[in-house]
Amino acid sequence: MQLFNFVDQLFLVTGAAQGIGAAIVKSLVQAGAQVVGLDIQADKLDDLRVALEPQEFSAYQLDVSCSQEVEMSIEQIEHNLGPIAGLVNVAGILRSKPVVALTDADWEQTFAVNATGVFNMSRSVAQHMIPRRSGAIITVSSNAANVPRQRMAAYAASKAASTQFTRCLGLELASFGIRCNIVSPGSTDTPMQQLLWTDATTQESVLIGSLKTFRTGIPLGKIATPKDIANGVLFLLSEQACHITMHDLRIDGGATLGH
Repeated sequence: MQLFNFVDQLFLVTGAAQGIGAAIVKSLVQAGAQVVGLDIQADKLDDLRVALEPQEFSAYQLDVSCSQEVEMSIEQIEHNLGPIAGLVNVAGILRSKPVVALTDADWEQTFAVNATGVFNMSRSVAQHMIPRRSGAIITVSSNAANVPRQRMAAYAASKAASTQFTRCLGLELASFGIRCNIVSPGSTDTPMQQLLWTDATTQESVLIGSLKTFRTGIPLGKIATPKDIANGVLFLLSEQACHITMHDLRIDGGATLGH
């Protein structure tokens, strides 16, 4: 039995070329949705398009940090494909360094994608949703937005910004029937996460925790899959979540102990 039905609905997913974004695209397509995947990585985005043929998927190369590109793309999508029912902000980058080693460029690029990108996409899409008085916006943040992590200050701060922005957006758009929610993954088996795994011991320490780095482990004893995150996103996009807004759904196997 199909759990979610998104037939005849159009959804946008940023960061669609790999990892969590690609998993969300595939899950939405399987649920009958028409999906537009947006990513700066044109080659990987094209690979996804080929893999999904002949299903309802379109690929747009886009730098979410550029407001002009975003505005132009959203206008084109609305004109050519129809009304956008939902947006999922997934695009993100990680610069894993101690604070004293972060460069100006590291900080600026992290915020440009992880925070400003969410603002650019959400603002543009919301402008089209408001007259229709319907829609859903999901921001994929991180449990690091709520719990300090070593070597992740820029990433965590940018995710905290996008989390609180999405809550504020949800408050402003609630009177128009538009719901805005956050999904906050913990350690997930994606290319970004794998950059942090220098050897098997590193991955094991994620599961059992590390007193040296003041990090708890994962009570459920496993790393999330991108599909695990996609399942939460689809729920929040669906009619089953029609009375949920400004919520932060933590999908981290209990790693932040419900904080």
